Amino acid sequence: MDPIEQLLAERACQRLLLDLVRRLDLGEPGSVAELFTEDGTWTWPEGDRLVQGRAALRAHFGSPADRDARRLMADVRVQVTSPDTARATSYFTTYRVDDGPGIRETAPPVRIGHYEDTLHRTPDGSWLLAARTLRLPFDGPTPRL
Repeated sequence: MDPIEQLLAERACQRLLLDLVRRLDLGEPGSVAELFTEDGTWTWPEGDRLVQGRAALRAHFGSPADRDARRLMADVRVQVTSPDTARATSYFTTYRVDDGPGIRETAPPVRIGHYEDTLHRTPDGSWLLAARTLRLPFDGPTPRL
């Protein structure tokens, strides 16, 4: 693969992963389903949870009532493995509270972990998530403020 093509693929994948977080926090959470392949998966191995397919992803991430969250992403590392596939790892910290919108006291993060992603290039040249696995070594209850 040409180095410029590889750089462009890496950047497109990074942008996709950052767009996903933005949609979860500031957009329509259910719209993250459009960033996955039709049969895309999101897995939580520690909880033995699996959400598969766009319809299931849309339903799962549809905006929960009275919840506000912000995720901080760092160290997004994309490795292009072929012209049409890539793997990525990114670290995150989630701050989340229940009880609706508005300014609240700062709460400690409720989740710290990383994502392991598999991405595929579509025939039109765009990239989509085929699989996301959440690794969650630090988790806690969501504060109610």
